[in-house]
Amino acid sequence: MRVRIIFAKTEPMRYTGHLDLHRTWERTLRRANLPLAYSQGFKPHPRIVLACALPLGCTSQQELVDVWLDEQIAAEQIKDSIRVAAPPGLEILQVVEVDPDLPALPTQVQASAYHITLRDPVPDLDEALQRVITADTLPRIWRDKAYDLRPLIFEIERLSDDEDGCQQIKVVLSARESSTGRPEEVLRLLGIEPGEARIQRARLIFQTLD
Repeated sequence: MRVRIIFAKTEPMRYTGHLDLHRTWERTLRRANLPLAYSQGFKPHPRIVLACALPLGCTSQQELVDVWLDEQIAAEQIKDSIRVAAPPGLEILQVVEVDPDLPALPTQVQASAYHITLRDPVPDLDEALQRVITADTLPRIWRDKAYDLRPLIFEIERLSDDEDGCQQIKVVLSARESSTGRPEEVLRLLGIEPGEARIQRARLIFQTLD
């Protein structure tokens, strides 16, 4: 049985990295007493696959993890068990059974949509956004490798200010395994340090462009 867990990663887990999040899920599923299915080979491990790494320091309204179980269990029962076992920072939204023959979850993700809230006002924000939108190329360096950020930006736009008057931006970035856009690099293009913003992933977008 393959189940897909849709969850939010909230403030208490903001600085939990991808590998630690995977370990957290393994511990949570064990505490929930679920019959985990294991991989084959010399060192079997539970079959748990996260959809897409979330940049450190970001929260998320929608993350996905696929888990394989050795027994057939009702999705609502699984959700209830996980909710009891989950640590602060993991909010379980939905559990659904999916076709075990579907492609690996990371290969199904095409893009990530982020909502970014700026802590301090940026007077020329609209002009900076326009420069990004109209640019043919946006050369960047990541881990000593040069790349072009422009084709990884699918959408970028100014949103209405929030209830506290803080400026907000929506950006949709490529999240394919071979080409992933990073929201902190977009902020730097706009002249904003990532620490001066709150970054939240709003949703993952699959290849069908839901």
